[in-house]
Amino acid sequence: MAITEELKEAISHLPSDEKDKLIFRLLKKNLPLAKRLSFELISDKSVEELREELQEQLKVKCHIAATQHLYSIGYFSMDIREMSGLINKHVTTTKDKYGDAWLNIFLLNEILEKASKDLMGFKSNKKLQKLYIAFIARIFKALLIINKLHEDYLIDFIPVMEKLAKQIGDNPFLMDIAMHHGLDVNWLYKAEIPENIASIHKELRENGYLKA
Repeated sequence: MAITEELKEAISHLPSDEKDKLIFRLLKKNLPLAKRLSFELISDKSVEELREELQEQLKVKCHIAATQHLYSIGYFSMDIREMSGLINKHVTTTKDKYGDAWLNIFLLNEILEKASKDLMGFKSNKKLQKLYIAFIARIFKALLIINKLHEDYLIDFIPVMEKLAKQIGDNPFLMDIAMHHGLDVNWLYKAEIPENIASIHKELRENGYLKA
């Protein structure tokens, strides 16, 4: 339902106590919004502090996933989806676009560093292919975000992008998936994101790629 100007006007004229009741009622039904307001209004932690805390959580969770759940691609994928959900919640709460790109690349680097050799031990099947397509889609998402950030931020991403490029190159099946789905690993290795990355991504999606 669209919020009309008439509705906005009516709400603006409500008594303060009625507005408070309305806000509290809405927040009970919208937890992400409640968390965002809590962060903006009363949190004593900065975006950077929360990002660093989540990064440490992801490091621990990646270690657990790689050492305890890698006997099954299905369970391992569930762990990754859970970690991805934590990143999404962080971004929803803090509007941390830099962190969205940074944490996704960090997550992929941690996963591949800890689990790539074991993943290469699995036969190339649909579950592994689906997992790797999700990796490539996540990389595209990060590149799209970085491309919109101020150019001064790119220097922060150069070492982690290069590391990710090397890890993809060391995993033949993942490299094949990357090439098939339109990811030029040199974009990462050389930190040279095409200016038209958004149109490249859109065309790939329209042609059925990057969909697990």
